[in-house]
Amino acid sequence: MDKIRNLCIILGDQLNHNSSILSDFDSKKDMVWMAEVMSESVNPLSSKQRTTLFFSAMRHFSEELKQKRIKVEYIEINDGIKNFVDALEKTIANYDIGCFQCVIPGDIRVYKLLSDFFKEKEKNIEWLEDTHFIAKKSEFDEWIKKYKKPRMEYWYRYIRKSRKVLLGDNEKPIGGKWNLDFLNRKSFDKSGPQLTQKPLRFKPDEITKKVIIDIEKKLPNLPGHVSKFDWAVTRKQALKVLDDFIEFRLSLYGDYQDAMWMKEPWLYHSMISSCLNLKLLNPEEVIKAVEQAYYKNKAPLNAAEGFIRQIIGWREYIHGLYWLYSDVWMNSNALKAKHALPNFYWTGKTKMTCINESVNQVIEYGYSHHIQRLMVTGLFSLLYGVKPSEIHTWYLSMFVDAVAWTEVPNTIGMSQYADGGIVGSKPYIASGAYINRMSNYCKNCNYEPTKSSEENACPFTTLYWYFVYKNRSLLKNNPRLSMQIKNWDRKEKKIQKEIIKRSKKLFNNVELF
Repeated sequence: MDKIRNLCIILGDQLNHNSSILSDFDSKKDMVWMAEVMSESVNPLSSKQRTTLFFSAMRHFSEELKQKRIKVEYIEINDGIKNFVDALEKTIANYDIGCFQCVIPGDIRVYKLLSDFFKEKEKNIEWLEDTHFIAKKSEFDEWIKKYKKPRMEYWYRYIRKSRKVLLGDNEKPIGGKWNLDFLNRKSFDKSGPQLTQKPLRFKPDEITKKVIIDIEKKLPNLPGHVSKFDWAVTRKQALKVLDDFIEFRLSLYGDYQDAMWMKEPWLYHSMISSCLNLKLLNPEEVIKAVEQAYYKNKAPLNAAEGFIRQIIGWREYIHGLYWLYSDVWMNSNALKAKHALPNFYWTGKTKMTCINESVNQVIEYGYSHHIQRLMVTGLFSLLYGVKPSEIHTWYLSMFVDAVAWTEVPNTIGMSQYADGGIVGSKPYIASGAYINRMSNYCKNCNYEPTKSSEENACPFTTLYWYFVYKNRSLLKNNPRLSMQIKNWDRKEKKIQKEIIKRSKKLFNNVELF
C-alpha cells in the first residue's frame, strides 16, 4: 500500500494554481484528490450547463497539475461513485494516508459533511484558508464588529482605502466620489445596444465533449440544455475572457449595466463571474486590469469604479457575511413567503416576455446578467411570495457561476429580503414600469406595465401594489418605500379591491399568466 503524506482535496470551485494547498506540496510524498460524484449534481440539483462547466474545468485543471508532475487521484462521474464519503472511503482503502488537507469549501454544507466524515473516521483534516479572496476572514470579522448595521458601502470604502484602489491624494477617491452608481442607470434607445463585437466564447474541446457525453449518460435528467456550452474552462481561457471584456465592453459597462434587451444575453457584461468563482481568475488581477484600463483612458471612471465595486465591494462583502450568517439564511423567511416556485422557472413557458426571455437564457446558457436576476426573476419571486428555499434551489441549480457562499446571501438576503435586512436595508421591489424603462421586453408583451387591475395588467405591477398593501408595517419605516404606501392609500377603494382580486387570481393560477 503506497504511503501518502498529505492527501490534498481540491473541490470543483477551488481550481487555483496558486492555492495554499499547493504551496508546500511535495510531489514525492503528497497527492491531489479530486472527485466528480453523483450527489453533488442531484442533491443539491445542478443543471447540465453548470455540471458541464464544473467537470470540464476540473478535468482540465487535473491535466494541468499532471503536466507539473503533480500526482492526482481523479474520480470521474463514470466511476459511479454516489457521494464524497464513498469516494473518500475508496481512496482511504487504497492508500496509507498520514493527513488530509482541504481549503475551506465555499459551501458550509460540504464543510460540515467532510468535517463529520473525518471526525467519524478519526482522521486528521487540516483546513486551509482560501487565499483567493482579497480579505482574510479574520480581517472581515474584525471590521464588522465596528458596526451595528454594517453595509456593503462601508466595506467598499474600507477596502479601497486599505488597498489603494482608484485612490487619489489624501486617501480621497479619484473623481471626488466613492460611488458613481447614479451615472450607471441608462437604458437603450429604440435602436438598441450598439455592440461592435460578440464576446469571446470557446467551442468545446475533446475534454469538454467527453464531459458532455458522460453527463448525458450518467445524469440525463438534469435540467437545462448543454448544446450551446461555450464557457471558459481553463485559466488561459479565463484570462482571454477578461482581456476581451476590457478591450470591447468595459467602456460602456457602467452606462448600461442595468439595461436589458431582447435576444441579447451578454450586452456589455464581463462573463467572468464563473471564472472568478471557480478560482480560474483571482480578484486582485481583475481589479488591477480594470484600474489600468481607466488610467490608460480605455474606460471612463464610472465604468471602472462600477465594476471594481462589484468585486471588492459586493463580492468580498458577501463572502465575509456568508460565514457569519449561513445557518441563519437557510432558515430565513421574514416575509412569510409560502408559494411554490412557478413551473415556468424551469420551462420558460409564460406569457410574461421578461420572464420568458430571462429564464430561457438561463436554460440555454446557464446565465443571465445581474439586473435580470435581481429585477426580473428575483423580483417576480419576491412579489409573488415564493418560498425562499425554492427560489434558492433554482438559482443554485441553474447558474454556471453559482456557489453557495455567493448565491445564498444574494438570493435569500439581497433578492428575496427573507433575512429581514442582513444584506440589504430594504426589499428591492418595483412594478412593471421599471422593466419597461430599462428594457424593450414590454413592447413585445401580452401585458401592459402601466396597468394594475385590468385583464391585461402586468403581473409585476399587480403584485407590486399587493406587496405594498400586505407589507405596510415593513415599508412605512423606509423613507423611499413609505411613499408607495401613500400612493396606495390615494387609490380608489374600488381599484384597491380589483388589485387584490387580480393578485389572488395570480396566486391561484400563476401558470396561466
